[in-house]
Order: sequence, then structure tokens, then C-alpha cells
Amino acid sequence: MPEGFSMPSDTAQPPASEATRPSQTQILNGRFDKLSAEQTVEELIRAIRAGERGVLSTVNVAILMMMRSNARLQRFVDSSRWTVADGQPLVWASHLWQQPLPERVAGIDLIDQLCARAAQERIGVYFLGAESGTVRATVDVLRNRHRGLDVRGYADGYFGPEQAEARAKAVADSGAELLFVAMGVPRQEYFIEEQWGNLGARIVIGVGGSFDVIAGRRKRAPAFVQHAGLEWAYRLAQEPRRLFKRYLVTNSQFLGLISWSAIAQVSHFRRVTPRP
Repeated sequence: MPEGFSMPSDTAQPPASEATRPSQTQILNGRFDKLSAEQTVEELIRAIRAGERGVLSTVNVAILMMMRSNARLQRFVDSSRWTVADGQPLVWASHLWQQPLPERVAGIDLIDQLCARAAQERIGVYFLGAESGTVRATVDVLRNRHRGLDVRGYADGYFGPEQAEARAKAVADSGAELLFVAMGVPRQEYFIEEQWGNLGARIVIGVGGSFDVIAGRRKRAPAFVQHAGLEWAYRLAQEPRRLFKRYLVTNSQFLGLISWSAIAQVSHFRRVTPRP
């Protein structure tokens, strides 16, 4: 487990058995489960039914690059029970290792898909993060979209360290089995890490700024932009001052590292391939 996880052994994230653990693809410093969105939902619902606990990490290019300079975040993702690629460039890059990921698994889509299943199976859900008006609007949208959704509670993500334990225990007291945390990376990961023993929920997922999109506070890129791997550019156009430096640095770093890895693989192939 990552340093900073403070939990009794009986509440720690259990490792999946060799029989049920999805195969993985290594991309630079990240290990990604080879799961489609549908398979991810089925795996999480299976874990809830079985009474298991675990964290799902959704990692995009920006987060993958952030992990390289943030050892705590890297350890958190490495210890997550499941890690999925929330970015089309990562799916493309996986082909370099001849272990392609089936598709992008976006955190915002998982919210919708999991809420649909939760409504059908009466699984309690809790929403934590964003501003108070945004999280309330998110809950309203999802309740209208998925009739019968059992929302056990919701709260904004604007609280200090001294209030973190009380927020976590409120989730546990609600009896929710599925928790979405939308407080941005890496704050949401630090909160989950520090409060794991108090949260109670079976499945916990950090979903970044997804509540803002669901609530209509921010527009999501059209499907064709997502499939083209340019969702970052769409977001940049909406928030250029805040995101320009981040995307300039992380995208350039990712492209450079991937290119170097591809060159290294070709060189290795040439060395080990016998000449006719």
C-alpha cells in the first residue's frame, strides 16, 4: 500500500486473485488493466456483490506525467485495485507494446454507467466534491437520468484537513457502497489515502472535474474530438490561462518519452532479430 495509508489490515484494499485479476499493459510508469468500460463496470459491481473493497484510479496523460514527479501519487495509483486509461493517447500508445488496451475508460462515463447499474440493483451511492451548488446539480441530473438511484448523501469538496475525518465518517454513516470523489488530482487521492479506514464505501473512485461537466458548468468535447484524442485541446480552449502550462508541459513530455520508447524498441528488435 502507498505510504500514508493508515488502515487496519482487515480494511485494506484486497488484491484480486490471480484468477480474477485483469491482465495489464505497462505504459511508461503506469500499469493499466486491459478492461473495456463495460468490463470495468461489471468488475466493480462484482466486487460490491462479493463484499470486497478497492479503489479504481482513472489515469490520463496529465496524471501519468504528474506521477513521474510525485512519488506519493505514483504509489497511490500503483496500489489501486484497478487502474484504467482515461485518455485516447494512452490507448494508442499501448499498441507500441503489442498489448493494446481495448478502449478508453473515462471517469465521467463510468459515473453514468455505474449509476445506471446502482439504480437497478439498489446500490447506495455518495457524491463528494466540487462546489455545493455543483454537487447538488450533479445529483439532480443523475437522479433524473436514473430513476430509483439511491443517493445516500452528497457534500462539497471545500473543507480543510481538520474536517476531512468528519466528511469521511459521514460517507460511512450513510451506508453508501459506491463513492465518487471529485476534488481534483492529487487532492482527491490524498483524501482517499488518508481516510480509507473511515470511508466505509466498498468502491471509491476519484473523478476529478466530472461533476462540473455533469452539472453543466463546463462543456465536454464532442464525441469526434474525444475519439481524435483532442479532448485536452477542447478543455484548453475553455480554460486557456489555467491549463496552458499544464498541457504544454505534460503533452510534450509524454510525446518525447513515448517517441524515445518506440525508438528503443525498434533498436532492440533489430539487435535480437537474426539476419537471414
